[in-house]
Amino acid sequence: MSAKPASEVRITLPDGSVRTTTRGSTGADIAASIGAGLAKAALAVKVNGELKDLDWPIPSDAKVEIVTRKSEEALDLIRHDTAHLLAQAVQELYPGTQVTIGPNIEDGFYYDFARNEPFRPEDLPVIEAKMRELVARDLPTRRTVWDRDKAVAHFKEIGETYKAELIASRLDKQSIRYNAKNGVLTLTGSVKSTEQRQEAEKLASNVPNVGQVVNQIDVKR
Repeated sequence: MSAKPASEVRITLPDGSVRTTTRGSTGADIAASIGAGLAKAALAVKVNGELKDLDWPIPSDAKVEIVTRKSEEALDLIRHDTAHLLAQAVQELYPGTQVTIGPNIEDGFYYDFARNEPFRPEDLPVIEAKMRELVARDLPTRRTVWDRDKAVAHFKEIGETYKAELIASRLDKQSIRYNAKNGVLTLTGSVKSTEQRQEAEKLASNVPNVGQVVNQIDVKR
């Protein structure tokens, strides 16, 4: 058997079938090669069991699985990206608001914000409407990798001190991956556009103790 060209990699799909593709092809490329329906439904890709963005280049032979809404990982993935959507909506509506962390929790996600005034109950439907607007814009997500020090300097310059501190604390990382949406840099997300994010959550009915909300918005299912 002749050796495969150095520019090729073998991709093993969940059903055991093997495809040959060009080294550096992405999950999006592989999904498209399988079919237009899968390409449209794709949210992310698993490469040798590790979740990656659809535009992550695959450097070598690998087991690959395209993640869709039907996948086990989909709910956490969509919650994670919807948290980024919430942060983007808040920052567009309330300039000067800083974002801190917004992780998934057992039944939803939350996001901490730093701002001079507390959120009010009447703010929540406004934020929800902005999230829906962002979804309708179908903003593309562009993956980029920055040197950690460059990233820290950038976020300090734009007044995002909490994010700068968070990045600076990642001593295990020499580079930081970001997703840029409409010129806004955020820490990693996965879905390729805002249209693919989960429909904006019903904030007003899901935030506990809404009259006491100061710097945190919780979204639960």
